[in-house]
Amino acid sequence: MRALDLAIIVVFLVGMPLLGIWIAGRQRSGSDYFVGEGKISWWVACLSVVSAETSTLTVLSVPTVAYLGAFTYLQLAIGYVIGRIVVSFVLLPRYVAGNMTTAYNFLGKRFGGGMQGTASVTFLFTRLLADGVRLFATAIPIKIVLAAYGVNAAYWQIVAVLGIAMVVYTFFGGVRAVVWVDAIQMLWYVLGGVAVIVVLANRLPAGWLGAAVDAGKTQLLDFASAPLSNNYAFVTAVLGGAVLSMASHGADQLIVQRLMACNDLRASQKALMASGVVVFLQFGLFLLIGTMLWSFYKGLDPVKDLGLATNDELFASFIVNELPSGLSGFVIAGILAAALSSSLGALASSTVTDVYQRFVRRPLTDAESLKQGRIWTVVWAGALIVFASMFTTTKNPIVETALAITGYTYGALLGAFLLGLLVRRARQVDAIVAFLSTVAVMAFVILGLKFSKKTGEFLGVDFAKAAGDSVALAFPWYTPLGVAVTLIVGGLLALRHRSRPVVLDDPDAVAAGTK
Repeated sequence: MRALDLAIIVVFLVGMPLLGIWIAGRQRSGSDYFVGEGKISWWVACLSVVSAETSTLTVLSVPTVAYLGAFTYLQLAIGYVIGRIVVSFVLLPRYVAGNMTTAYNFLGKRFGGGMQGTASVTFLFTRLLADGVRLFATAIPIKIVLAAYGVNAAYWQIVAVLGIAMVVYTFFGGVRAVVWVDAIQMLWYVLGGVAVIVVLANRLPAGWLGAAVDAGKTQLLDFASAPLSNNYAFVTAVLGGAVLSMASHGADQLIVQRLMACNDLRASQKALMASGVVVFLQFGLFLLIGTMLWSFYKGLDPVKDLGLATNDELFASFIVNELPSGLSGFVIAGILAAALSSSLGALASSTVTDVYQRFVRRPLTDAESLKQGRIWTVVWAGALIVFASMFTTTKNPIVETALAITGYTYGALLGAFLLGLLVRRARQVDAIVAFLSTVAVMAFVILGLKFSKKTGEFLGVDFAKAAGDSVALAFPWYTPLGVAVTLIVGGLLALRHRSRPVVLDDPDAVAAGTK
């Protein structure tokens, strides 16, 4: 890394938060801070959604998935498109028409404050863990860059600096700053990916693509692998990806907040469905990079043969050591900026609206809502920095680690929404019991059930870490299974009621504990 690269990185990291604050302008109320008062264009929200869900994990880890495997990861994106279409016409109309601040307001109106608070707290901790992985992912290329200058920085030190940078523009600019920074950084790192492909194409030998095809590196559809144990078997990836997308884009405040910041329902629907197409193309771009890297390094093992600490350092190492000066800094800057895809606004909005407001048992004024939003933005930033250090030893591709974390709760979250829509007699106690039961069942399934990696045969219950031929249930099944458990338990409990429950239509009344 030369001085030009370092200068580009520093200017970008300093300038991006300042640009976000400038675009956002002054925040005057809690509504402005949390949902931007519906002033975001659909195409900006679309790019923000893509950046929020993929960002650094996509840039660094998806090439590793292709390097170690094939294009079968792209089957997940097929499911993502299907899931977004369902959310656009089933859940989004209820959020936008109800003028809600968070997705969990719907659960409060349908079941009551207890269910709303339960879902919100679950979201807070799940998002904290998943974004801890995201923040750690961004620290990987920084560590490599600093090592090139002889600086041996610890991951936690890098994470702390990134967390401080992330909180600055979220604190002052609210959701508008978050959405615009997301959109700009997404375009930046995709452009960097295209530049990497151009460089690699000029350095690979003739016939590299044919060799990759012969080696099975371009396989897209996988109908042969065992569906219970292989993450990218066709049925597993498409069905699991569809339900996972329904949960992440319909029951996760990180994404819903960006969609509710659009001008109207139609704009939100356009943003969500278009993001599915963009994600599919983006996945394809970075999978192609991984295949090209496989040809460039002749399929050598990243850790054993190339001397890297983890497989996920592969792409970052290529950028630092193989790209020309200037371009290397440009690409690294885009990857680092992906850390600024802030979830802090979503965490703060859910905390204030779904938890704090019910704790004080009274509606908050605009000034109080804005103040509490900024306070909780800082609190969650500190917590995120601490949790990010928990994932510095993972040996799996970090994108798979992040998706697996959501498996504990995504099914319960989406299942609660579907229970409210499909089972009319279900009441708050039914929903809460079903929700908590699902989280317990998923913990047992994820940690205890073991399957054969090759045949998919069920091997039994073993809470020891999977090793050898033993693997856990494929992560795309986590969310569908969780949804099924929630609906079954909640549906059975609802049979004991003869009539429909009273629906609380006034969010302020819910906050005050009255009907």
